[in-house]
Amino acid sequence: MAEKPGFDRRALLKGGLTVTAVGALATLPIGAASAAPFRKAPAGSALAPTIYGTADWGARAPSGAIVVENHKPTYIVVHHTADPNSTDYSKEHAFEYSRAVQNFHMDGNGWIDSGQQFTNSRGGFITEGRHRSLEILQGGTQHVQGANVGGHNSEVIGIENEGIYVDVDVTQALWDSLVQLVSYMASQYGVPPENIKGHRDFNATQCPGEVLYGRLPELRTAVGGAMGVEVREVTEWPLLMPGATGQKVLAAQHLLREQGLRNVPTDGVFGPTTTDAVATFAETRGLVRHTCTATMRTDERGYLGADVWPLITPAVTPGTNTDAARAAGILANATGVRTTSLGTLNTQAWKELLAD
Repeated sequence: MAEKPGFDRRALLKGGLTVTAVGALATLPIGAASAAPFRKAPAGSALAPTIYGTADWGARAPSGAIVVENHKPTYIVVHHTADPNSTDYSKEHAFEYSRAVQNFHMDGNGWIDSGQQFTNSRGGFITEGRHRSLEILQGGTQHVQGANVGGHNSEVIGIENEGIYVDVDVTQALWDSLVQLVSYMASQYGVPPENIKGHRDFNATQCPGEVLYGRLPELRTAVGGAMGVEVREVTEWPLLMPGATGQKVLAAQHLLREQGLRNVPTDGVFGPTTTDAVATFAETRGLVRHTCTATMRTDERGYLGADVWPLITPAVTPGTNTDAARAAGILANATGVRTTSLGTLNTQAWKELLAD
């Protein structure tokens, strides 16, 4: 099965997102003969894809009580599992994989059940992850609490997509089923397309991989088309990882120094000292451990992302003699913005400067 090249997220954002019908909505996962055709639903709703319940794939019983939140989720979160990209696209493999994920979460992490509410295989087969997730989703007024986004599990519903998408794209079958599932979830809960997020939009993690994360604007557009609603542009915090270089790294170093981490160099290189400083800062601020299959399999200590940036970007006026002001000036100069036009930076202004 051919895998498509990645999409340029910034080009999509700068070009503006428009709502159109997306051909992917009409495509079934490979081998899903029992699935009903996924037709364009009336505005505000989308038809349910075939979802195989925990009994279908032979799940173990949970080891504790399933928590049902008495409210709708605010966000739909996309993950990847960071496992090797299997070429077995069968339903049998999807079921076997769901069992493996559950075993890993229960036996390796000590969780009561699978951490995610739903799993999407590379063959495009969707399975229920945590018990009762399908039943509660069909009701449309509550959601099952999972364990896939650190510090936000009471407000999110998550989808684990089998595979690793750091530098390769998802299969067409996985993409099509992801569009179908997210469209249905968003319709059931009234989640606006801009609240379809990647794991990294909450925690400092690479999940769901550069390529899949880069396609989230496309996913929002597809879901907006299925729901018949407009899609607004979204600005998120960037992710900086050890080894990165450039003006954003330099700005981050000044911001860390502003927080009292005076040993951090100002060389624009995300080296070991900067990595240690970010990790120390996160620990002293009590940031919760990131949770999903991908973050359990990779060492992401010292990543600087969505949970760290708000803590190191204070209200500041460029031009003042502080490290935070120097950081603002570095970002403004890099993007061609006049510092005199910025005024006092708030959280959103920092986001915009860092996004350019």
